[in-house]
Amino acid sequence: MQPQTTVILDNGASSIKAGLARGPEGDDDDQPKGNSRLIPNAIVRSKGDKTTYFGHQLERCRDYSALHYRLPFEKGYLVDWDAQKAVWDGVFSSEVLNVGTAESSLLITEPYFNLPNIQDVYDQFVFEEYEFYSYHRCTPAATIPFGHLFQAGGPSPPECLVVIDSGFSFTHVVPIINNQIQWYAVKRLDVGGKLLTNQLKELVSYRQWNMMDETYIMNHAKETCCYVSTGFFEDLETCRSNPKKNSIVREYVLPNFSINRPGRIRLPNEELSTTDQVLHMENERFTIPELLFRPDDIGLEQSGLAATVAASIALLPHDLRGMFWANIGLIGGSTNFPGFYERLSSELLSLTPVEYDLQIYRSEDAITEAYRSAIAFVNDPAFSAHVVTREEYLEVGSNASRRKFPGWQSSSAPGDADISKITQESMIEDRGQPSRKPNRSRMRTTTAPGRRR
Repeated sequence: MQPQTTVILDNGASSIKAGLARGPEGDDDDQPKGNSRLIPNAIVRSKGDKTTYFGHQLERCRDYSALHYRLPFEKGYLVDWDAQKAVWDGVFSSEVLNVGTAESSLLITEPYFNLPNIQDVYDQFVFEEYEFYSYHRCTPAATIPFGHLFQAGGPSPPECLVVIDSGFSFTHVVPIINNQIQWYAVKRLDVGGKLLTNQLKELVSYRQWNMMDETYIMNHAKETCCYVSTGFFEDLETCRSNPKKNSIVREYVLPNFSINRPGRIRLPNEELSTTDQVLHMENERFTIPELLFRPDDIGLEQSGLAATVAASIALLPHDLRGMFWANIGLIGGSTNFPGFYERLSSELLSLTPVEYDLQIYRSEDAITEAYRSAIAFVNDPAFSAHVVTREEYLEVGSNASRRKFPGWQSSSAPGDADISKITQESMIEDRGQPSRKPNRSRMRTTTAPGRRR
């Protein structure tokens, strides 16, 4: 008998997007709003109230100054299983999902290029520790074709698409053909939300206040104040000409947890009390997110995001590249910066071959887009064919998962000659058309679901 409830865990390095799906008869629209929870994936120790919080308990904290984080993920991979189990125990408890794991199925996301030994531990925890009836394990991008991100382009998802997943640890460019990730063309940029927050902490600590221990506060300041510049050098010159008074500078009022007041941007003509402390956010507002497009600014020997997308598409079959350029989707928290979409569109337009259209889709909520797509995947009648049952695991162990979940280890890539040919063709195209600037009318931008810009 198949379980009626499926637990969905979009198990990110920064936060877990958790909820329940009730099967094909469930209400797709209500479930993500009614049952989903955004849970910090960490064990946090507060120096202010000297209390330790596990995952969902962090919302009870009243003093977010000098928090100490114990993260299950390190450099993008799940390595601290004791910490992860403590967070998962809270997720499955009556305080969050209130679910019986033995009578439920599970869909859980894993990192891209996850290591086989770590995947085996996933299997052990799912079936031996929590005794789930069945489960499916995949990357966040693998769920996107089942969701509504590309719905504005037509009633059915495109056969060829590119997902840009800019998360906590890394930014990945993931091409997909017929719901299958083309691992040989997946590219990773070693810039994510964690690096950006740490970089902001260092800049602010050097220029103003010592904020090296204030990860929570500086992450909020990053999300509140930072933006991606569409005219980087012009904005930089604006800050140089008049550092304290210009159209870019913002004053971020640090939180005062003694009176339960969060951090905020100072409003024009707002009076400040004598106890208020202020961060002057000047060129930090746009130089921090700029690392996504120019990682060499801090010594990373990698191309920027737009060039990485172009390099990924250049590895794909020549006759399909036009479909990939026309179906690029954005997910992940780091795509939420104001100006990110416009900057990426501008840079990709200059790299798009003239015979192709450029179309970029963005979500109304990029953080939970993979979770909502997973809901749609679970409600698909074919989902039951993609799970491994506890009975299968007990019979053959993790081999059942290896057979059912085709990963990057088992993916078939084109031969070296084919890749060389594709790359050479791309280089010839680029060199043969240096002066042909694409017409801006070729670029069509779309906001999912259904809003056109």
